[in-house]
Amino acid sequence: MTQKNSEWTRVEGAMPDNWTQRTVQKRKPRVLLADDELHIRALMKAVMASMKCEVVGEAKNGQEALDMFRREKPELLLLDINMPVKTGEEVLKEITSEFPDAFVIMLTSVADADSVETCLNFGAATYIRKDTPLEDMKKIIKETWETFRKVSQG
Repeated sequence: MTQKNSEWTRVEGAMPDNWTQRTVQKRKPRVLLADDELHIRALMKAVMASMKCEVVGEAKNGQEALDMFRREKPELLLLDINMPVKTGEEVLKEITSEFPDAFVIMLTSVADADSVETCLNFGAATYIRKDTPLEDMKKIIKETWETFRKVSQG
């Protein structure tokens, strides 16, 4: 027997008797932002919201980023290279050591080739300059995420 409603269909015997109406939603990707500059965190939070992501934390130094990552285990970490307490490089090295499948995109205000190369060698997926136009940022994040997901799923 099938009961129909404008929002759901129930087939007797297909679900437990106590099953009630619910919507199945795809979970939003969870993101941690780590940057010592408040205005950059606010900008990236707006970018992530526009991309239908959930920001689960904002860290203002490297140690906070590491602690929040361990606690929240987000799908994406946007990590500034130059931060107080622990640098982005130090945080990245610890995170990728503990979480080899971590997806990290580095943020930088200057494209210092040595720092960027070091971060990529430590396991960062890519980097984004902070002065990159917003639409380009979104494109880089989206394309890098899609590539990462394909590789990590085999």
